[in-house]
Amino acid sequence: MATIHGARVALYVLLWLFSAVLLGLTATRLHYTLRLPPGDPLNNGQSFYDPIVAELLVTSVLGMIWSSVIIHIIHRSYDYGRISTFAGELVGLMALFTLYLVGAAIASTFWGDLFWCHTYWQCRVLTVLVAFAWMCWALVFIIMFVSVMFAVANGALFHPLHGRYDARDSYFLRRPQLVNSDFRVMSPARFHCVKLLITDGAGRRGM
Repeated sequence: MATIHGARVALYVLLWLFSAVLLGLTATRLHYTLRLPPGDPLNNGQSFYDPIVAELLVTSVLGMIWSSVIIHIIHRSYDYGRISTFAGELVGLMALFTLYLVGAAIASTFWGDLFWCHTYWQCRVLTVLVAFAWMCWALVFIIMFVSVMFAVANGALFHPLHGRYDARDSYFLRRPQLVNSDFRVMSPARFHCVKLLITDGAGRRGM
């Protein structure tokens, strides 16, 4: 049965794949412009590079790294402190959102309409590059929306982003904290008191 956590992992997998494709496209563009053959009509055969392509290459690498980290946290239910909370996830997503948006917007102003030269593979690479930059941005926006809705609905903005609030399902690297069904964190002392009350009540019923 599909869950919201499974959907989030699927979206991050798509973001990783799209970022990998964008990485390949930007690397192809940089390889071509940095090694222009003599007599190439582009820039009179003088090697160069497009700063916005370099920006998209770095952003795609960051997107792949971020996606891998979040998939690991959600799948394994790990807690690495504040960075692994919904708030930490949203900070990272907002950074990627801005980077992808800037890269896609500037690339579109340069290469948004290259249908006139689609007979050349260089133009086709740029057209696909712009398309994947926008698709990565759209995926980041969707993931942000889903995470915000889940965090707000459950009052879990500063709780682990894996979304599982049973203490037995989480691996805490720091001092363990226990969470009740209302998503409020219980201190170990309070949990011990509750446990004693439950044990005492069970013992009296068994008498």
